[in-house]
Amino acid sequence: MYDHECIYVKSEVEREESRGTGYQGNSYLCDTTRTNWLDMQEKILILDFGSQTTQLIGRRLRELNTYCEIIPYNKLPQDLTGIAGIILSGSPYSVYDSQAFRIELQELRGKRPLLGICYGAQSIVHQAGGKVEPCDSREYGRAHLSVHHANDPLMKGITQGTTVWMSHGDTITELPKGFRIIASTEDVAAAAFRIDGEQTWGVQFHPEAFHTEEGLKLLGNFLSITGIRGNWTPASFVEHTIQQLREQLGDDKVILALSGGVDSSVTAVLLHKAIGKNLTCIFVDHGLLRKNEFTNVLRDYEHLGLNVIGVDARAKFLTALQGVTDPEEKRKIIGRGFIEVFDEEAKKLQGIKWLAQGTIYPDVIESLSITGTVIKSHHNVGGLPERMHLKLVEPLRLLFKDEVRRVGLEMGMQERLIKRQPFPGPGLGIRILGEITAEKIEILQNADEIYMAMLRETGLYDQVWQAGAILLPIRSVGVMGDERTYEYTIALRAVTSTDAMSADWAHLPYEFLAKVSNEIINKVRGVNRVVYDISSKPPSTIEWE
Repeated sequence: MYDHECIYVKSEVEREESRGTGYQGNSYLCDTTRTNWLDMQEKILILDFGSQTTQLIGRRLRELNTYCEIIPYNKLPQDLTGIAGIILSGSPYSVYDSQAFRIELQELRGKRPLLGICYGAQSIVHQAGGKVEPCDSREYGRAHLSVHHANDPLMKGITQGTTVWMSHGDTITELPKGFRIIASTEDVAAAAFRIDGEQTWGVQFHPEAFHTEEGLKLLGNFLSITGIRGNWTPASFVEHTIQQLREQLGDDKVILALSGGVDSSVTAVLLHKAIGKNLTCIFVDHGLLRKNEFTNVLRDYEHLGLNVIGVDARAKFLTALQGVTDPEEKRKIIGRGFIEVFDEEAKKLQGIKWLAQGTIYPDVIESLSITGTVIKSHHNVGGLPERMHLKLVEPLRLLFKDEVRRVGLEMGMQERLIKRQPFPGPGLGIRILGEITAEKIEILQNADEIYMAMLRETGLYDQVWQAGAILLPIRSVGVMGDERTYEYTIALRAVTSTDAMSADWAHLPYEFLAKVSNEIINKVRGVNRVVYDISSKPPSTIEWE
């Protein structure tokens, strides 16, 4: 349940080295809480060739209680001890592209059970002398699988005609000698193959995709082939992470940046269980929280027994954001502001050596990809300025949101805290498009409060992954009574997801949306129009900025 993806670009390496990690031989370490216990874990290794769905492979394996690590395609360790099997991910490239990510698979085959997915499968064929050719048109969407060898261990229990998900521009047209087709689709003869005499398989569809009906079963079959034990659970994570934190931190004192969300709350409880009174939590009100959230969150943390200092920094942030409209600049200003406030508070405390953060995997993957492309910066990613002289501890850095929730429940945290929807670190600052003012903050807080309250009242809150109101930088004409108005527009956003890496817009009932719209327009001064966002991620993001 613990996906260990490493991002191989110079800037990330520099960050990791500043944390006392980085390269050790051929191993790439991404987490400051990694210890010998993790190194000793039996695991599946996923080689990342740049596919947007690579992390889903890890997600699926963790659903099967299997520990896995995702590493860049070119960082395969020389020592394969403890690695039960290897999976080759898909890629945005063709095997013929000059810039395609490539490793010599001949040197890997036969050493461990090997499964190539899409580009990974095509690479196995191409490097062995088979033919991979462009499709007449891109093969994208659902197909039905015909299993030719039901006794093959990879195909065990797979239903004839089951739906699989295709997404490729090339296809395998000729297999090398010793390769055997074990399954086909209507348009793809070699939808799945095996190499005779080897524990090497390839599939041209995506078993990790939700649309592949029995994808989890196929991945489970591969795990059975490897012989790995499925013992990676929230309970084991909690037990060993607390042990790791005690070993790592000793009697050192830690300061934790609380946000009020699930990630930082679970981080706080983990640390509290590990080091108790040596943890001091700082909760900053940057003026961009939801209505009354500062007071409510402090009350919740008090019930958890945490040592929390609340800091009112609203004026500081509002001043710094005055006149700023660029979304990336707003994120950077808010991020710097957090660091400055934490620095100030840390100086007031004696003997602080560590800063804890609730960083999780989507924060990391969205900040830097395998190619080094920045999608958007996250205020809690990238380490700390040297001037703070604090080391960084991120016990949740390699977990997805749903896994964080499972860990919280395992520790006995209240469901109300665990089931809270994600809320961005920059808060309403990235839900107010354009310049941020006190007036706009009040308008959005009031609109958002109505939206959230009605989601809870109707039971819809728990059915969506994330929801929120957005204040648009436009005004439109309206009529209220006999008066002409020229006021702001509120956009409502709600998505369904499992890990925030992809998301669909939530199909909220029209009746509900009509009631929310009516309530906001009637009760929030300054708003005369409400719209609903029906875009999915990708191509859109969940947040608007």
